[in-house]
Amino acid sequence: MPGLVGIITTRPREWAASQLRTMHTTMLHDPTYATGLWEHSASGVYIAWTARKGSFAAHMPLQQAGNDDVLFFAGEEFSGPLSPVRRPNGNGAAEAFIPNYLLQRTADDPAFPRSLNGRFHGLLVDTRRRSAKLFNDRFGMDRLYVHEGADAIYFSAEAKALLAVLAETRRPNMRSLGEFVACGSILENRSLFEGIQILPNGSAWEFEAGKLSTKGFYFEPREWEDLGSLDSDSYYESLRDVFARQLPRYFEGPGKVAISLTGGLDTRMIMAWAGLPENALPTYTFGGPFRECHDVRIARKIAEVAHQPYQVIPVGDDYLSKFGQYAERAVYLTDGSVAVTRGADLYANELAAQIAPIRLTGNYGSEILRRLRAFKAGTPSPGLFTQEFMAFVEQAHQTYQRISSGHAVSFTAFRQAPWYQYSLLALEQTQVSVRSPFLDNEVVKVAFQAPDSRIVKKDIFEDSDHCTRLIADGDSRYSQIPTDRGLGGQRGLRGGMLRAMREFSFKAEYSYDYGMPQWLARTDHLFSWLHLERAILGRHKFTHFRIWYRDKLAGYVRDMLLDSRSLSRPYLEPRVVKSMVTSHLQGTGNFTTEITRLLTLELQHRLFFDV
Repeated sequence: MPGLVGIITTRPREWAASQLRTMHTTMLHDPTYATGLWEHSASGVYIAWTARKGSFAAHMPLQQAGNDDVLFFAGEEFSGPLSPVRRPNGNGAAEAFIPNYLLQRTADDPAFPRSLNGRFHGLLVDTRRRSAKLFNDRFGMDRLYVHEGADAIYFSAEAKALLAVLAETRRPNMRSLGEFVACGSILENRSLFEGIQILPNGSAWEFEAGKLSTKGFYFEPREWEDLGSLDSDSYYESLRDVFARQLPRYFEGPGKVAISLTGGLDTRMIMAWAGLPENALPTYTFGGPFRECHDVRIARKIAEVAHQPYQVIPVGDDYLSKFGQYAERAVYLTDGSVAVTRGADLYANELAAQIAPIRLTGNYGSEILRRLRAFKAGTPSPGLFTQEFMAFVEQAHQTYQRISSGHAVSFTAFRQAPWYQYSLLALEQTQVSVRSPFLDNEVVKVAFQAPDSRIVKKDIFEDSDHCTRLIADGDSRYSQIPTDRGLGGQRGLRGGMLRAMREFSFKAEYSYDYGMPQWLARTDHLFSWLHLERAILGRHKFTHFRIWYRDKLAGYVRDMLLDSRSLSRPYLEPRVVKSMVTSHLQGTGNFTTEITRLLTLELQHRLFFDV
């Protein structure tokens, strides 16, 4: 993923420069990246970067004559002044855009980067004072991995850069593995690797002459938690005003923008307030092999209402023929943080990059505005892991229970987003620059003031009134199109029936796919000649790994998981692994989740620990 990599140290220049070159090489995934190296031995700073050409962060470092500050910045920022080159879809000269206003912020804002709004990480160096400040955004969504050595601090947007020079970190952190198995993510700013942590959100670490002096924060979540709640009407007015004011910035800047539409509320809120001329915004949706899912059918209607070009990005046989390649790349590019199934997203975003280098999404909208939980702690099938390893899984459950208590929006914004949802973002960012207005500082700040903002919502239909009202006030035409789960559109009996039918089809698809109970798997096997999947699957999802593992990917699953190297992992019970894999491939059982976890764990070992 594009970003910074560096060392801050008191050790000699020759050693530091050599280490930096090795680290930097691991991040050169694309020959078209804008890239470079910089050093200031008096400050003990040695830094390199990668960025997409023409992107917000392509012109590093930022410095001006007569100014001692040198700024290195990765990501995007959405509070800067507007200019002719920041017009929608790159109609200005993208290469001419250099965000020099950030340097003025370093002078005007004594708590820099507090005044910034976006998803970013960076390093500010004062060459005269020989000092530096390492920082990231409020949510920690532009991740920095950090290793604290005896005489050097290493940091990088990718953990693999640290692995390249720190042999002692090429060991799995067993607590992290337990969290990954239980939650599908790693918690509390740990990483998969022993001795490597993640820079906490809202950080501002200060250095003097190559030594870490302060692990500070420029922002604490409590600032927003203590704002108090507004009544329903006042909250809606605040949300509407801030959304209308901030949204235009997400169409601006260098580079062409496209939006990935879905059938839900979140991208619809964006379209209702976009106010773009005809044919100004390419739109697309990811589609599957069985039929046009609700996302595709509804998104096409939304694009027609908006008079914008639309296309479907198919994820089917071509992807499946290259499943192993995409699974391995997905795990490698994200430092082991995504499951192998996310190779489908890598494939789709590669194609999306051919449409536009910037992808605007509605990601995080339901989670921030309706406080929906995207993940939880689960329990693996009995006997799959050893008793010793299950102690780490149980510890993960305890950790999740502890971190999920408290303010609901805080959990969503400052825990769920950077620890769980980051992994998919990191993968997508390897192909496109991803933007979402729902992680805008001002939007999230208002969300903290919603009525009952401290309470978790468990139902997709709960607390949707403010979102549907926002759509209607932006452009009422979008309110007439029901969502993929039946929200909006007609009221009364017909609307209720549509909602019930779509909710039934959603739950039926889940039950027939990932969530199929074992008794139903056996029954389905007996009646396999009916090909029920053709009638049930593909209405809501574009990937179907239960049947893919069983059929088209059976050879890959068998070769990977029944291999002697895989079965020798010390935390696995090989007899149970063999039984689960055999049962799933024969169609007599459903172990989709288990196979996904096992494949991912095995690739983590082969890519990072067995080398």
